[in-house]
Amino acid sequence: MMKKPAVSISILLISALLVFAGVRFFQTNERLAMQSQDAAANVLMADDKGFAKAYSPRLFEFPADHGAHPDYRTEWWYFTGNLKDASGRPFGYQLTFFRFALAAETTASESTERLMSESAWRNRQMYMAHFTVTDIQGNTFYHDERFSRAGLDLAGAEAEPFRVWLNDWSAEGSGQTVFPLKLTAKNSTVAIDLQLTMDKPLVLQGNQGLSQKSEQAGNASYYYSFTRLTTAGSIRINNQSFSVSGASWMDREWSTSALSAEQAGWDWFSLQLSDHSEIMFYRLRRKDGKADTYSSGIIVEADNSQLRLNAASVNIDVSEQWTSPHSHSTYPAKWRLTIPQQGISLEITPFLNDQELNGRYRYWEGAVKLTGEKNGRPVSGQGYVELTGY
Repeated sequence: MMKKPAVSISILLISALLVFAGVRFFQTNERLAMQSQDAAANVLMADDKGFAKAYSPRLFEFPADHGAHPDYRTEWWYFTGNLKDASGRPFGYQLTFFRFALAAETTASESTERLMSESAWRNRQMYMAHFTVTDIQGNTFYHDERFSRAGLDLAGAEAEPFRVWLNDWSAEGSGQTVFPLKLTAKNSTVAIDLQLTMDKPLVLQGNQGLSQKSEQAGNASYYYSFTRLTTAGSIRINNQSFSVSGASWMDREWSTSALSAEQAGWDWFSLQLSDHSEIMFYRLRRKDGKADTYSSGIIVEADNSQLRLNAASVNIDVSEQWTSPHSHSTYPAKWRLTIPQQGISLEITPFLNDQELNGRYRYWEGAVKLTGEKNGRPVSGQGYVELTGY
C-alpha cells in the first residue's frame, strides 16, 4: 500500500487522497462547502508535526493493532480476492477502508479548530472506502467509492470487537476475534457478502513489521498481512446472485510518511500459488525509470516458512501494455516475474485489462492469473496487482 504497498496498498495514494477527500470534507457541510479547494488542501497537507512516525520495529499487540492508530496520519484495511461459483465462473473483488487524520490531536491549526468547532460532526478522522467487483466472464469491471468523517457512527474502526466500516460497507469480526471475518458492501449494481477464515497465520512484512520506503527516517509504515484467507459467500451483479468460494488476502498498514521526491509510484503484487505458497512484492519506481533499492517483498511457503525479498532478488519484465479508454493512461498488462535464486519464473496476466479505478484518485487495481514454474515444477495461481503513478 501498498492497498494496499499495500500495498494492500499506498503512501503516495493516500497523500493524494488527502487532498481530494479534504474537498469532500468541506462539501459535507453546507457552510463548509463554501471554502475553496485550496483551503482544504492547505488544512490537510500541513506538515507532519504532532503525528507519530514509523522509525523502528515495534512490538505488535493483537487484537489492539487490528483497530485504528489515530497517532499516525494514515492507515488502511485492505481486502482482495479471487472467487468462483460452482460452475467455475471467476470473479475478483476489492474492499479497502482508508483512515486519515485532518490534523494531529495536539497540533491542529487555529483554522481547523474553528471549522470543526462550528460543525455538529466534530471529528478529525476521515474515512474513505473503495469497492470493486471484476466479472471476468462478463468482461466487466465495477467500482465505487465513499467518503465520510468518523463520528455519529458513520465510519470508524474498532479493535474489540473488530469492526471497520463506512456507512453500510464493513469488515466485521466475530466476538473478540477477527476471524471469521464478514465483508459486506453493496450499491445498486453489485454487492458482496463474504466470510473469511484464516488459512495461514499473520505475516509481519519488512523488518519485523517495519516497511521502509526510502532512506529518510520515518518514511516507513507498520505493515502486516494475512496472505491466504479461505473465503465463501455471495456476489450479486444486477439481479443475479452467485454463491462463490476461493481465497482472499488482507493487508494492514499505518504510517505518517510519503515516498521520496525521486519515486514516481509502485507496482504491487500479491500472488497465491497452487503449491499453497504466496509471494508479495512491491516495486517502487523511480522517476528515472529504475526500480528503487527500497523495493521489498516476501515468499511465504506452504509450511509458513518465510524468505525476505529485496530489489536485487526479483526481476520484473513488462511484455505487454494497455491504454485506458477512460484516462488514456498506459499501464503494464503482462509481466514476467522471476526470482532466480528460488527457481521461480511466473507469467502474470490480468483477467481483464480494464480494471482501472477512476475516482477521486486514479489507479489500476485488478485480479490476475499466473502460470510458470517453481523449483522445476509447474505452478499456477491467481492474485492482485496494484499500479500507481502511470
